[in-house]
Amino acid sequence: MLLIRVLIVVALLPTARIAIAQVRRDLYAPPETAASPTSSGDAASDNIKWRSPSVAQPGTTLAPVSQQPPAQAPLGQMTPAQLAAPAPVTTPREPIARVTSGSGTLPNDAGQVWREYDITPYTARVTSTNRPEQAILDWILRDTGYEAWHTQPLAILSIDNRRLVVYHTPAMQAVVQNLVDRFVNSEAESHVFGMRVVTLKSPDWRAKHHKVLHPIVTQTQGTQAWLLAKEDAALLVADLRRRSDFQEHSTPHLMVNNGQSKQISANQTRNYIRDVLFKADAWPGFEPQMAQIDEGFKLEFSPLLSVDGRVVDAVVRAEVDQVEKMLPVSIDVSTSVARQHQKIEVPQTISTQVHERFRWPAEQVLLISLGVGPTPVPAPQGGINVPLISSPQRADLLIFVESRGKLGGQPVARQPGQREASLYQNRY
Repeated sequence: MLLIRVLIVVALLPTARIAIAQVRRDLYAPPETAASPTSSGDAASDNIKWRSPSVAQPGTTLAPVSQQPPAQAPLGQMTPAQLAAPAPVTTPREPIARVTSGSGTLPNDAGQVWREYDITPYTARVTSTNRPEQAILDWILRDTGYEAWHTQPLAILSIDNRRLVVYHTPAMQAVVQNLVDRFVNSEAESHVFGMRVVTLKSPDWRAKHHKVLHPIVTQTQGTQAWLLAKEDAALLVADLRRRSDFQEHSTPHLMVNNGQSKQISANQTRNYIRDVLFKADAWPGFEPQMAQIDEGFKLEFSPLLSVDGRVVDAVVRAEVDQVEKMLPVSIDVSTSVARQHQKIEVPQTISTQVHERFRWPAEQVLLISLGVGPTPVPAPQGGINVPLISSPQRADLLIFVESRGKLGGQPVARQPGQREASLYQNRY
């Protein structure tokens, strides 16, 4: 019986080979060439050659199969993750814009010159940040503007922790030179700045101390700023401390490296139910989606002293966020088993922001008022809220900024007969 089965298999082997060859011809040959083999011989021959669609034609470039982009689902059937994913890499296309190699030299139609500034005296002494040179770059852009480096004439601005490379007109080089001198000449010595963040529930303190306040221009709506003598500022703070609505939110001593930024903040996180996700495979058929929102204040201070240390340039940025209340919304999450509702919350918030630049003599005190707005530190949760009576807390937020001189040194005083530096603001 075994011998008979072996003979049957041997007899059917040529027929099986012919069938396999036919399957290969149907799979790999294009429709127009799949009719017959290219040579006249036995159809079962292994030497038959067929045209495969994967073979590159002359004048075309095909990526290997392993590098071909995967097939994408129709746009309407894509998930949010698929929509957010970057587009697959395809073969390079012909550029639409006309691109040339140029002349190979830097144009100087406006008289641009190449300068390299050594900034190691500054970067070698600043250890409070990994990239101290970023402060130099930020101040150059503040003084000159972003457009001066990205329009006409052609300009270059590049920096690392050793040197600053500038290609621009002589007038712009003079501005950059002055700024770099302010960083490297001071040897990045730390200066002590006194900064107080104070709130008062009423702005009526202005009436008593109006005579000692010297107003300066601000651009942010609702914001005011004044200059005071240090003696008058000390008397003002002492008088405000006697008020029952006085509250201080920061330390009055803040050590900042020249040109660097310092942040102080106080935040409180509030948890709430933002949404409901339906889940049919889990009880009770839905899952609350939790979220967090921060309220409080953040203050950023970036000072830059003049070469002689008698004038302070500073960028002050303050943000105050407060949740006025949570608005409840009832969502129907009924199932076939039970009728039920889930409450979600939508936060109603209020914010105050200030981002301005000031310049004032180091012997005076800068006072900034953000106006009556949200309090920097919100009231703790869980308090009693009486409808139509309770309301979100509001306060007049004041920021005192004072230069205390070099660390371990004496405060800077103006020489007799020396004129005060002119004031300018409104440039970030």
